[in-house]
Amino acid sequence: MTKKADDVETLFRYFTEIAITAQLSGRLFEKVMPDGMTMAQFGILNHLSRVGNGQTPVEIARAMQVTKGTMTSTLGTLERAGFIETRPDARDGRSKRIEISSAGREAVRAAIAAVEPEVAFLARQVNIDDVDASLPIVEKLRKLLDERRN
Repeated sequence: MTKKADDVETLFRYFTEIAITAQLSGRLFEKVMPDGMTMAQFGILNHLSRVGNGQTPVEIARAMQVTKGTMTSTLGTLERAGFIETRPDARDGRSKRIEISSAGREAVRAAIAAVEPEVAFLARQVNIDDVDASLPIVEKLRKLLDERRN
């Protein structure tokens, strides 16, 4: 095999491992999250708590890499649970802005607390220095992929 083919094969293996790890960790985390919260719901609430309020459903859908229809459904579930509030856009009356509520912020804290023992278990099983050393590679790949998604 050529060096170029080996490189491609290595990246495919790498992404396969990341995908399987994401799926397994997501299922593990969903089992312990409070009130049956899904990873999709947690992801949206965590996104809003990190980047701030006032995003439109389309902006959040783009960030989460899902369709507007899927986002509308998930936002409806979060709103019924009292985790977010939908407000009219002051600049564009046809659009809405999403804000995380205090209950939503508490739900993020509770979900992180519920997942913490699972993460602590994993931290005891691996060399954290190795994980730390791999972060720049994963971050670079994420940034490259993010730049190419549009």
